Amino acid sequence: MALTLVAVYFFTDVPGSLAFAVKIRSLTVLAMLLVATAVGVSTVVFHTITQNRILTPSIMGFDAFYVLVSTVIVFFLGSASFLGADPLTLWLVQVVVMVAFSVFLFTWLFGGKRRSIHLMLLVGIVLGTFFRSFTEWMQRMLDPLDFQVLSDAMFASLTRPDETLLLLTGAVVLLACAAVPPLLRILDVLTLGEPAAVGLGVNHRRTLLMLFTIVSVMIAASTALVGPILFFGLIVANLAYSYAGTFRHVWTLPTAVLIGVICLLGGQIVLEQVFNLGGSLSMVIEFAGGLFFLYLVLRKGAR
Repeated sequence: MALTLVAVYFFTDVPGSLAFAVKIRSLTVLAMLLVATAVGVSTVVFHTITQNRILTPSIMGFDAFYVLVSTVIVFFLGSASFLGADPLTLWLVQVVVMVAFSVFLFTWLFGGKRRSIHLMLLVGIVLGTFFRSFTEWMQRMLDPLDFQVLSDAMFASLTRPDETLLLLTGAVVLLACAAVPPLLRILDVLTLGEPAAVGLGVNHRRTLLMLFTIVSVMIAASTALVGPILFFGLIVANLAYSYAGTFRHVWTLPTAVLIGVICLLGGQIVLEQVFNLGGSLSMVIEFAGGLFFLYLVLRKGAR
C-alpha cells in the first residue's frame, strides 16, 4: 500500500515536467520516510522502556524545547535573523541542544540512587510545562510580524525540505536505527518488566540509557528537520501493535514505520487532491491524534 501511495503521489496531477515534479516530490517522500522512521521507532522503543503505550517521547518536552529554542532566537535576534540564518547552523544548534539536554537529564536521573522512570517522566512533564510557559511569556512580548514568523515555524512542514538537511537527518536517523537491531531481543525482554529483565541478565540501567539516547537523537533530528508533530508517534505505534498482533519488536518496529509512511503520504494526497491544500497536514495529525489520545485514555479507564 505504501508503494501504491508513493506512485499516486509522484504521478497524479503533474502540471509541468514530469522529471522536475518527481525530483521535487521525491524530497517530500524522503522527508516523510525519515519522519515516519524516526518517530515510529522512537515511540515504540519509548513505550517499551516506560511500560506505557499512551506516553510518547514528546512527554519529555522535546517539542516544547524546540519551540523554546526558536522563540529565544526570534526574541533576541528578530525574525529577520531567524529567516536569514543558515539552515544547517540552525539545524545543528537545535539538534545538539535537544540531545545534550535529554542525555544530561537521563544521566542525572539514572545516576546514583535515583534510577526511576517515573521520576524521569515527572521531571519531563514539569520541564515541558516550564518550557511552554516561558515560551508563551516571550511570545506575548514579540512584535506581531515576529510572532507570525515564529507561528509558521511552530507547525511541522513536510513539503520541500532542504536537501542538505535532509541528507544529514537521513544519516543521523540511519545511524540511530542501525543501533536498534542488536537490541531487538533485549527490547522483547524489557516488555516483561524490570524485575524479569534483570533476572534474565539484562543490564537494565545501561540498556535504558542507551535506548534513551537513541530515542533522543531520532526525535531531535526529525523535529529539527520538519518541526514538532506531537501525537503522530502515538497514532502509528498503537496502530502497529494492533496490526502486528505481537509484542516482538522485529514486527512492531517496521510496522510502525510503514503505517507512518501511509498516514503521511495518504494525508498529503487527500489534502492536495481533495482539499487543494486547504489545510496543514500537521494540524490534521494533531487533531486526529488528540482524539485518538482521548479514546485510549477513556478505553484504559473503562477497563
